[in-house]
Amino acid sequence: MVLQVSPIKTEPKITWVALPADFVLPDDPVENIQQPILAAALTDALGAAGLIQAEMLIGSNFGLVASVNSRTIVKAPDWFYVPKVSPVSKEMTRRSYTPNLEGEPVAIVMEFLSETEGGELSIKATPPYGNLYFYERLLQVPTYIIYDPAVPSLEVRCFQNGRYMLQEANTQGQVWIPEVDLFLGIWSGTRLGQPINWLRWYDRSGKLLLWSAEKAEILAAKLRELGVDPDTLT
Repeated sequence: MVLQVSPIKTEPKITWVALPADFVLPDDPVENIQQPILAAALTDALGAAGLIQAEMLIGSNFGLVASVNSRTIVKAPDWFYVPKVSPVSKEMTRRSYTPNLEGEPVAIVMEFLSETEGGELSIKATPPYGNLYFYERLLQVPTYIIYDPAVPSLEVRCFQNGRYMLQEANTQGQVWIPEVDLFLGIWSGTRLGQPINWLRWYDRSGKLLLWSAEKAEILAAKLRELGVDPDTLT
């Protein structure tokens, strides 16, 4: 008779340690040309609305760091938001971000799907860890967003009672993102010559947050109504 003993599952020990200076960050190319422009458009709209403050950290394809069982783990989401971080000196360049050590926890993480399976819903609990497991169990990011521009489909998961819960969209197809006090939804149109399905921010009343280029176009139209050619202004 062979006695089978189930392995003892232990919770991972998470510490917040600065990224070692000699740590080589992953330099993988983006999986889809749409990923950088989707991320840039989200940030642009927040900036145009005056919603980005100096103490915030908003990034794309930028390393988020945690030490799990004394092993340095880095994930580089397609877009993320931290409400408040500690400033760095003018002589330094921020090459990664360690939550709780360099500032507040990461509040929002987004991943954009591509044709290559990137493990956005992976719950793999061993290194290098699945994305969902890392953001839910280790970083405990309050809001984790997965967007597939090809379908298009938008999935928003919020951290509730220790687990992610999928959030329902409103009748306009928009999902409330409490960390920025805005709705997020899908908008089909053209930006920078790219006619694709974009992620757009909406305020509490459902009003679309405009990109900076859209605001400039509106201003130019008003100037023309007043008889002023905006192209002649310097």
